Amino acid sequence: MGAVYMWLALAGLLFIIEIMTVGFGAICFALGALVSAGAAYLGLSTAWQIIVFAVISLLAFFLARPVIMKHMTRKDELKTGIDALIGRTAVVTEPIDMVKHTGRAKVDGDDWKAVTEEKGVIEVGEDVTILEVNSVILTVKRVHPRREVKSEEAPAEKTE
Repeated sequence: MGAVYMWLALAGLLFIIEIMTVGFGAICFALGALVSAGAAYLGLSTAWQIIVFAVISLLAFFLARPVIMKHMTRKDELKTGIDALIGRTAVVTEPIDMVKHTGRAKVDGDDWKAVTEEKGVIEVGEDVTILEVNSVILTVKRVHPRREVKSEEAPAEKTE
């Protein structure tokens, strides 16, 4: 009967370790220890108890743990702080001009220095999407790209 209590104590200790960690590793070995306690109760030899412990623990670790990890981890990780700004829309408050090195955009009431990789100037009031945050500088792009006007589409001047 001593082996049963030893396996149960090991299972309890591994369960406590699992509570303090989040990897679902110790619980697999706790399950192996519980099944080994059952093997000891049935009178199996120490060698068989160890084999049962190893087989059940490894099966749980390699078969059950990945399934548990898949369902227990968040796929849609909540973004906070600066990371939460990426993908958001901001409004240009100062023309973004890469030649003059000017530009500011406002998001959530905060005014940020803004740069872009696009050609031309992004005017005040235009909506931009935040692509990246580097320290205190937003890298942005237009929400609606400006359409280039071809010469044949340009309005004809009136001649009188």
